[in-house]
Amino acid sequence: MSDQIKFIVDNLNKEPFRKNYNLITFDSLEPMQLLQILNDILAEIDPKQIVDIREEMPEQTAKRMLSLLGILKYKPPGNVTDMSTFRQGLVIGSKPVIYPVLHWLLQRTNELKKRAYLARFLIKLEVPSEFLQDETVADTNKQYEELMEAFKTLHKECEQLKTSGFSTAEIRRDISAMEEEKDQLIKRVERLKKRVETVQNHQRMLKIARQLRVEKEREEFLAQQKQEQKNQLFHAVQRLQRVQNQLKSMRHAAADAKPESLMKRLEEEIKFNSYMVTEKFPKELESKKKELHFLQKVVSEPAMGHSDLLELESKINEVNTQINQLIEKKMMRNEPIEGKLSLYRQQASIISRKKEAKADELQETKEKLASLEREVSVKTNQTREFDGTEVLKGDEFKRYVSKLRSKSTVFKKKHQIIAEFKAEFGLLQRTEELLKQRHENIQHQLQTIEEKKGISGYSYTQEELERVSALKSEVDEMKGRTLDDMSEMVKKLNSLVSEKKSALAPVIKELRQLRQKCQEVRGLREECLQEESRYHYTNCMIKNLEVQLRRATDEMKAYVSSDQQEKRKAIREQYTKNIAEQENLGKKLREKQKAVRESHGPNMKQAKMWRDFEQLMECKKQCFLKQQSQTSIGQRNLLGTNISCFEETFI
Repeated sequence: MSDQIKFIVDNLNKEPFRKNYNLITFDSLEPMQLLQILNDILAEIDPKQIVDIREEMPEQTAKRMLSLLGILKYKPPGNVTDMSTFRQGLVIGSKPVIYPVLHWLLQRTNELKKRAYLARFLIKLEVPSEFLQDETVADTNKQYEELMEAFKTLHKECEQLKTSGFSTAEIRRDISAMEEEKDQLIKRVERLKKRVETVQNHQRMLKIARQLRVEKEREEFLAQQKQEQKNQLFHAVQRLQRVQNQLKSMRHAAADAKPESLMKRLEEEIKFNSYMVTEKFPKELESKKKELHFLQKVVSEPAMGHSDLLELESKINEVNTQINQLIEKKMMRNEPIEGKLSLYRQQASIISRKKEAKADELQETKEKLASLEREVSVKTNQTREFDGTEVLKGDEFKRYVSKLRSKSTVFKKKHQIIAEFKAEFGLLQRTEELLKQRHENIQHQLQTIEEKKGISGYSYTQEELERVSALKSEVDEMKGRTLDDMSEMVKKLNSLVSEKKSALAPVIKELRQLRQKCQEVRGLREECLQEESRYHYTNCMIKNLEVQLRRATDEMKAYVSSDQQEKRKAIREQYTKNIAEQENLGKKLREKQKAVRESHGPNMKQAKMWRDFEQLMECKKQCFLKQQSQTSIGQRNLLGTNISCFEETFI
């Protein structure tokens, strides 16, 4: 307990409370002050709780605090098992009740702030089922639940973004990269437009291609709509089958029902309802009236303090002792008739209590049954709204379970296959990393070899040529595919227009033949495009090799030739000439450096003498300015003569 109080005092002395308590002053606080401290902590968690409890009724304070503690999911410690005792201790500000609450709240303030914030939006408002029969109330309640679900998803996304670690710098880099890609795509589109403009009838072909794309999109939309209608038809058939099964079961139940059983059930319900109306409800009404009268009497009296409560407890104890004494006196009389009557009274009271208990149990069972039926109806409506199907029952549910089991086995097999694929993917990924590392090493070795051979950048140039040839092949492939598709589409449209004028049956037969031919043509076209791209790639490689061979042959001819002019054009001769020029330039610079080193000492000495002379002249100037106002004209002339003589001597 002392550690608990110490923890509470330490946290109350910190921000944002700053109470400046110690163990003695905190332990000597009055119950009203303890309740105010508890209210301040609750107000820190939920700002709606900022209230001065001196201006609030004790019942309202207890109700407000208990509701918030219930929202925060506070559970009283093990020694406070009775909730009435806990409520009473909370009303009077009892330390054994208040201290654990303070300790629990101060331990997890930040977590409870978040929980109180979420409780304002996630505590569902229960609407009675009879009110939900109204369409306006039902629509409003549905919108309310949808907004609650939307808030849950948005809050989860917000928390994920807070913990994801995304930085503004990364987002800016991504935006700049996407903008660069956008610019590149725009430039590429412009280049493609310029190339297409050179083709004849390009506007007409583009129009036909646009119409083809629209028709393909419309075809996809119609196929999707057809699939949706099939699904709706399937669900409608299932719903019809379930309704027919329900109708059969209801007819079967109605056929098996007998008038005697129905009458017996109705008589039991009438007896139970008459007992509830004539005996139970009047007693409960009378007890509630007495309790209301007592509560009104308590409310009308002034507020009691701790001393008043102690006085009432002492009076209650005195009355209990008097009652016990009267019971003992009555038992000592030992009247036989009264004893028999008391025995009968006890039996009657026991039977009446049992009867009331069974009635209460029956009432609770009926209420539970009604609530379960409402829940079942709500869940059924939700399921129907979710997928448009009814809740399965009986044999249908068994069939659904068997299907689900078969699907679970299939799922396990697929999951095992996925696990194998993942393992294989990990192996392939590791192989890819090793191959990339080996490729980097080979590239590094290739660069070093190129530098040694004097042909640095050759591999990069070759890669650029390959990339350009690949881009050219892609563009040619796109152009060829577009033109072929356009021409094929025009042919199909013309053939369809001409053939639809005749009968429909021959057209279908011819269309099937054309589809087969089209598949063959597509296969041949793909082979043709592959061969064409391979041809262009091989042609580019041959040209590249021819250029390199020509350069090597020219260099060898120039180097072996006896003509001096041809030798001068050779790259080796040019490099030799450049080396000689650089060597001459280095020789001149070394001679200049030697001359500068030899004249450095005397030049530095002369510069130092000039700086000293400048300082001396500045000193003489300052002395002259100071003595100018105090000396005569002759003295100034004499000083000037002396200075000129000194300067000539120094020079």
